[in-house]
Amino acid sequence: MAATILIADDDPVQRRLLENMVQRSGYQAVTVDSGDAAIAHLTSENEPRIDAIVLDLVMPGLDGLGVLTKLRDAGITLPVIVQTAHGGIDNVVSAMRAGAQDFVVKPVGLERLQVSLRNALNASALKGELLRIRHSREGRLTFADIVTRSAAMTSVLRTAEKAAGSSIPVLIEGESGVGKELIARAIHGSSERAAKPFVAVNCGAIPDNLVESILFGHEKGAFTGATERHVGKFVEASGGTLFLDEVSELPLAAQVKLLRALQQGEVEAVGGRRPVKVDVRIISATNRNLLERVKSGQFREDLFYRLHVLPLTVPPLRARSEDVPHLLRHFLARFCAEESRSITAVSADTLAALTAFPWPGNVRQLENAVYRAVVISDGGTLGLRDFPLLATSADTALVAASIAPTDVPLEPLVRQQPQMIGTDIPIAPAPPAAALNLLLADGEVRPLDDIETDVIRFAIAHYRGQMSEVARRLKIGRSTLYRKLESMDGKATQPADE
Repeated sequence: MAATILIADDDPVQRRLLENMVQRSGYQAVTVDSGDAAIAHLTSENEPRIDAIVLDLVMPGLDGLGVLTKLRDAGITLPVIVQTAHGGIDNVVSAMRAGAQDFVVKPVGLERLQVSLRNALNASALKGELLRIRHSREGRLTFADIVTRSAAMTSVLRTAEKAAGSSIPVLIEGESGVGKELIARAIHGSSERAAKPFVAVNCGAIPDNLVESILFGHEKGAFTGATERHVGKFVEASGGTLFLDEVSELPLAAQVKLLRALQQGEVEAVGGRRPVKVDVRIISATNRNLLERVKSGQFREDLFYRLHVLPLTVPPLRARSEDVPHLLRHFLARFCAEESRSITAVSADTLAALTAFPWPGNVRQLENAVYRAVVISDGGTLGLRDFPLLATSADTALVAASIAPTDVPLEPLVRQQPQMIGTDIPIAPAPPAAALNLLLADGEVRPLDDIETDVIRFAIAHYRGQMSEVARRLKIGRSTLYRKLESMDGKATQPADE
C-alpha cells in the first residue's frame, strides 16, 4: 500500500488536478472540500490513515491556518504542505510557524509537488524512527510507535491496548521476528508501570544450570563462582514489567520456581534464607505451540494456565503483506541516515517482489535485508540486485514482467537488536509441500539436482531459516547444506541460527 495523501481544497478543479498529480506520483489520494472535513477525517477512527496533507490556506469556514492550529492542539504531527494562490511572505511565514513543513504556490507543477511530498515523507519517516528508538531505550514505547496498516495487526494491538490498562498476564505468540518484544514494550509503555523498569530475559539463551540464579538471584558463596550477591531479574523488574521471551525453553525445574513466584508474589534467591516480595507484571512470549509442549510433558500445565491468561497471536509478515511498503519506508529512512546514503527510489519490480516475498524471518529479516541493500547499493535507486534473497526467486521474473519498468519513489514505500535469520539466504519461495513436480513440461523426469533444490527451499521456508534444524531434518551436515546452497547460487553465505 502506497502512502496516502489528504488533499484539502474548496476548489473542485484544483482538487481534481492535485488528486491526479498525487496519483501519478505513486501515492493514494483522499480529497475533502473544507478544513472542517479535513479535521473530521484525521480524527476519525474509521477513516484510512493519512501520511501527509496538501492543505489550501484560503478556504471558507475553517481555513488552512485554522486547520494547522487544530492539528497542533490535537497532537497530530503529520507533515503538511500548504498551497495558496497568494504567495505573500506573511502567509508563508504564518503557515510555517503554525507547523507546515513546506509550501507551494498555485498552480503547482508536478515536479515541484513530487519533491515537496518526497521531502516531507522522508523527514516524517526518519523522525518517526528516531522517536521510536528513543522511546524504546527510555521504556516509553507505545502502540503509536508500531508501524502497521494491517487489519489483522490492528486487531491484535487493540487487544494489547486493553491489556495495558491492567496487570493481567499476557502471552504473546508468533513466529520469530514478528515483533513480539516490540508489542511487550508497547504494553509496558502504555501502562501505569511505564516509569518503572522493563526487564527482558531470553529464556532460551540461559544455560540450564544458571536459570534460577539469573531469574531469582543468588547469595555470595551460594555455589562455586558466586563471588558476589546477585539480585536476579525479578527483583530488578520489581514495580515494572518482566518480559520472559521464549518462555517455552525454560527447564522443568525452573518452571516450578517460576510458578511459585507468580503465585506467591515472592522469590527466593539461590542460597537465600528468606523469600523477597516482588511486584512484577509478567509478559511472556514464545514462537512454539505452548499447548503442544504441555501435552508432550515439556511444559507444566499449571504454569501454562498461569501465563496463558490473555493470549495475543501476532500474524507473520507474509499474512500482512500490506505492511511491507510502510516498514520498508521507515527502515530505509533510518539506515540511509545512519549510513549517510542518499537513496531516493525503489524500482517497481523490486517493490512488488518484496511485497510478494514470504519473509520466513518476518520483520526482522526485512529490516536486515533493507540494511544490507542500503550498504551495498551503488546508486540512488534500489533494485533486485540489491536484494540477493530476491535475485534468485523463481517468482521474481513473473512479478517483474507484470510491472511497468518505472521507478517508484521512496516515499510511497513504506526494533530489537538486529539478528540475521536467513536474511542472506538467496533461496526462492518454497513450493507447496504437496506440489513438488517430478516431470518437465515435455513429460520427461526432472534432473535430481532440480528436485533437491526444491526440497531444500521447502525445508528452509518450513523451518523459518533455522539452518541447524534444516540440516537435521534433511539428515545432512550443516557444512553439506551450505555447500549445496553455494552450488545453487554460487555464493557462500552462512546466516546465524536463531
